[in-house]
Amino acid sequence: MTASPTAPPTALPTPTARSLGTDPRLDAIRDKALSGQRLSLDDGMTLYETPDVWGVCEIADAVRRKLHGDVAYFNINRHLNYSNVCALSCKFCEFFRKKGDEGAYTHDMESVAAEARKAIENGATEMHIVGGLQPYLPWDYYPEMMRTIRDIARDAGSQLNIKAFTAVEIVHLAKIAKKYKKSDRQAGIRWVLQELKDAGLGSLPGGGAEVFDDRVHDETHRSKIRSDEWLDVHLVAHELGLNTNATILYGHIDQRRERLVHMEILRRAQDQALERLGYTGEETADEETKRRRDEETESIAAIAGITAPVITLTRPGVPLPTPGASPASSLRNSVSPSLSGYFQTIIPLPFFPDGSELEHLYGPSGLENLRTLAIARLMLDNFPHVKAFWIMQTLAMAQHMLQCGADDIDGTVVWYDITKVGGSSTHQETTVLDLQRAIREAGFEPVERDTLYRRVEREGKSWRVG
Repeated sequence: MTASPTAPPTALPTPTARSLGTDPRLDAIRDKALSGQRLSLDDGMTLYETPDVWGVCEIADAVRRKLHGDVAYFNINRHLNYSNVCALSCKFCEFFRKKGDEGAYTHDMESVAAEARKAIENGATEMHIVGGLQPYLPWDYYPEMMRTIRDIARDAGSQLNIKAFTAVEIVHLAKIAKKYKKSDRQAGIRWVLQELKDAGLGSLPGGGAEVFDDRVHDETHRSKIRSDEWLDVHLVAHELGLNTNATILYGHIDQRRERLVHMEILRRAQDQALERLGYTGEETADEETKRRRDEETESIAAIAGITAPVITLTRPGVPLPTPGASPASSLRNSVSPSLSGYFQTIIPLPFFPDGSELEHLYGPSGLENLRTLAIARLMLDNFPHVKAFWIMQTLAMAQHMLQCGADDIDGTVVWYDITKVGGSSTHQETTVLDLQRAIREAGFEPVERDTLYRRVEREGKSWRVG
């Protein structure tokens, strides 16, 4: 399925239309999804196995429009990969280098400052910073990087948000700072995140999640942290009032059921975050549905160490969490006036085999990409946003994904060294006009956002959140 800048993709049916597909099982799933009931893992398998992929996309589009109407988001951002030197050697990764390898690099503070100035000069609202697990940099490098960018932004009068460090990196930083203890992992993680937040860290990206499955972990990224530590980092970040994202890297050796379990763990972790903010549990499902669902997911929640009621944002009248917003009347009176500390966005990432140890694999097809993103929208009923990351999906595919559950296509990016689609270089940049045109051609209203999904208002090169 392709799209070109001059040929807008064909719009999917309106969200009020009944599916004309061939699989009647989708009707019951549609009814559950649109009434705010949580889909089961078996529902998820039906969505994966049905031949009616367009019916799946139509349901996801209906849910997406219920949450966001005709709005689709983009932002002006700049990526910085501070180093590709990494202590790990994950099989699916083409990014990492060892010290002394050709192409290995690490940016010094002068280089970091130069990138920050370029971002601000170009009106960026966000710097997205990730790198390898650099074993030769001291702990002080990381808070110094945050302070350097923060101070440059302050001097320029910019509200630039620093979104930095995956959960894998945070655990690595706790170790090099000598704060990591197996007996109390969260204490070291909390110390690191608080130090970085005090230095200017504004939010966390969602990378490093891969697929929450021990079999996949042991075969493809054995040395990387497991799901429990990844979840620890995001739990502590949420408790500190930092918003975060989440990813799933699919299409390598993972199985569809494993992807669904990954989504289940994420939505249970989000239940916990939203309960802390004052959201109340689901009330629309009948008792038998709740019982079957609870039996199915009880062991998963136990493995993740999560105990929280089921909370969906797709129920009628339930507001989306918005940073800085006043508590809504549908929430408990004890809710904090500043709704921060939760997962904002799920970002499904397709695996690209080229250049990695797994390059003998095919990677996912275009239809599998559309289906997986649509299923993520339907299963992750408590995530406000779903992103079609155009760098890894291509801008043409991201247009279609806006009609299949996504409400965000990311931003201008500029430099990106993690994945290079179709032989791309590290300079992978698009313009605001390109993003706006892609969104309009897909049938949506483009809205510029900041990192926290607040609308951005611009006057020339200056900007503020609305």
